[in-house]
Amino acid sequence: MENNSRLSQDEIDALLKGGDDNNQEQPESSLSPIEQDAIGEIGNISFGSSATALSTLLNQKVDITTPTVSVINKSQLINEFPRPYVSIGVSYTEGFLGNNLLVIEQSDAAIIADLMMGGDGTNADPSLSEIHLSAVQEAMNQMMGSAATSMSTVFSKKVDISPPEVDLLDMSEGEGTDQIPKEDPLVKVSFRIKVGELIDSHIMQLYPLTFAKDLINELMDHGNEETPAPAEEPAVAPETPAPAAAPVAPAASPKPNPTPKQQATPVQVAPAEFVSFDNQPQAQSHHHNLGMLMDIPLSVTVELGRTNRSVKEVLELSTGSIIELDKLAGEPVEILVNQRIVAKGEVVVIDENFGVRVTDILSQAERINKLR
Repeated sequence: MENNSRLSQDEIDALLKGGDDNNQEQPESSLSPIEQDAIGEIGNISFGSSATALSTLLNQKVDITTPTVSVINKSQLINEFPRPYVSIGVSYTEGFLGNNLLVIEQSDAAIIADLMMGGDGTNADPSLSEIHLSAVQEAMNQMMGSAATSMSTVFSKKVDISPPEVDLLDMSEGEGTDQIPKEDPLVKVSFRIKVGELIDSHIMQLYPLTFAKDLINELMDHGNEETPAPAEEPAVAPETPAPAAAPVAPAASPKPNPTPKQQATPVQVAPAEFVSFDNQPQAQSHHHNLGMLMDIPLSVTVELGRTNRSVKEVLELSTGSIIELDKLAGEPVEILVNQRIVAKGEVVVIDENFGVRVTDILSQAERINKLR
């Protein structure tokens, strides 16, 4: 009976092991509140400019709020991302060295892709094709490029990134996990993103804790480098009482001699004189200057017509596709010099080669208006 009322050593070990299993999900190390604020401020500055770049691309108002920062183990990712997501892997190649993974919901990525390809984003297909993934990749490339530029300003050094790699991420099926940083634990920075009335969701940023520490240390060191100037003032202050010992000198010579400044010679000031240009040989000068321009090469092109197409229409072009221009058949073509219209003409064939016969030259006033 006594043995039944006590726990055996094996039972004690099992309980202790069970306690360790419960704590296994806790990160081995974490960030202090000050370090979390530093990471949040870096993300707030960098993704603030990214919102502007994304707004220009999508032609929608984009808001990205101040992020929340946490530290997680890789074993927790399956709980963090239970649904299929789209991951965008980016590597820092200059200024910092490390991997960065952006994670957005698949439905949000479909809306971004639809807007990038000229749609309105209301009926976006959640099943992303290669073309849609390419559109998302370009949007994320612009976002991370703007973020890297902002980081260059914050850290006062050039920060560059590699082209992003887009993939579908499904933690439950083990798909797309190759881009997840190998280190453990990871820092998760979660932003709330709003795109017009279409998206109100979150975009997550994952990178190793060691990379986060590098950012924090760099930020702290950069801040300390800007403070030495005020710190030197107290060091100079103790030296200022040294002239206070000067009262000993008046005991030997109560009437000092005049200083050299009192004996300085006056400065001679004369008005400026300029050469007159009234009698210069202007005609000869103009002719000489014009001769210097005669041998400058110019680009002469002939424009058959123009048209505007969306990204979707351009990507759908193939061999044999016909592009309709804004000119009628037989209408005079425009002759451009350095991308400026100077004349009009008609297309002719000379010895199996195309040519243009000039039929009309723009007047001087018209050419000046074209330059504006």
